[in-house]
Amino acid sequence: MDTANTLISWYRKNKRDLPWRETDDPYFIWISEIILQQTRVDQGTAYYQRFIIKFPSVKKLAAAKESDVLKLWQGLGYYSRARNMHHAAKEIVNNHQGVFPKTYDEIRSLKGIGDYTAAAISSFAYHLKYPVVDGNVYRFLSRYFGIKTPIQSTAAKKEFTEIAFELMDKHSPHEFNQAIMEFGAIQCKPSSPDCNTCSLKDSCFAFGNNAVTDFPVKTKKLSVRKRYFYYLVVRDKQSVYLQQRKERDIWQNLYEFPLIETSKKITDSKLLEGTEWKSIFNTGEVVVRRISEEKKHVLSHQVLHAKFIELTLANADIVIPKNWEKVRTKKVKQYAVPRLIDKYLEEETEIYS
Repeated sequence: MDTANTLISWYRKNKRDLPWRETDDPYFIWISEIILQQTRVDQGTAYYQRFIIKFPSVKKLAAAKESDVLKLWQGLGYYSRARNMHHAAKEIVNNHQGVFPKTYDEIRSLKGIGDYTAAAISSFAYHLKYPVVDGNVYRFLSRYFGIKTPIQSTAAKKEFTEIAFELMDKHSPHEFNQAIMEFGAIQCKPSSPDCNTCSLKDSCFAFGNNAVTDFPVKTKKLSVRKRYFYYLVVRDKQSVYLQQRKERDIWQNLYEFPLIETSKKITDSKLLEGTEWKSIFNTGEVVVRRISEEKKHVLSHQVLHAKFIELTLANADIVIPKNWEKVRTKKVKQYAVPRLIDKYLEEETEIYS
């Protein structure tokens, strides 16, 4: 059986109608690939459409303010993707005269572009013979060939890439790459794959050995870090304070309310009597209006437990920290904020809109 032709034949009959498949423009393909990292296709499609309307060319993206890029990205998470993409756009304008690079090595050298994304752009835009190996491809190949190498390992990357290259239809590498990725996404799914209708089941190791759920093999999960955020929503009738996250941590360069972070969960009274609270409000009095229920926000390897402490300043004696920015409540939604903050703003929509 010619596996490549079977995959391509299946793809032509079953592929989803996705906007980035209608173009060979490397810029648009790049935008789609970055958005779809760690993002579901149904969620990513709307972001892709908005992004190419707002920034229809690499030059437009390079000329944009980072805050505007992050605002458009808001809700997708993994904000380093957006920052790196913005940086890479400037590289293309400054080092490549605004023309997207045409070789794998040049594409790979751009900020935020790894082996997978470089291969995807090279293949889909320029039809170069580079296998595109994503999670869907790892899953299909591991099941089909019975590969027991843990997919997070360094050895797996080389092994799976070599196998994908051997399988690849060298006359139509771009279509083969689309086909094998799509096959993994909607036929050879992570859970409950439709093996009975699979055109490759007769030669599939996992199906033949009743071992579909055993693949792909994964190493132990990383431990999840718990963090406790106590947001200080210092507000009057018309304004509220925000601060920008500058550290190399989650949500770098996004805005949020000032906060006190603790390594363990503490009671409300302990928070209000703590040294950090007193160091912030040591020159005057504040009135705590409300303390929200705890809100849980799950990231890839972190779980955030957040509370919003709504308060007003009782007098003008308090010295506001220099990194706090006073913002009109009606303009808060113009700032790029993490999804956790955005959800809070949605709940308090009467105040912030």
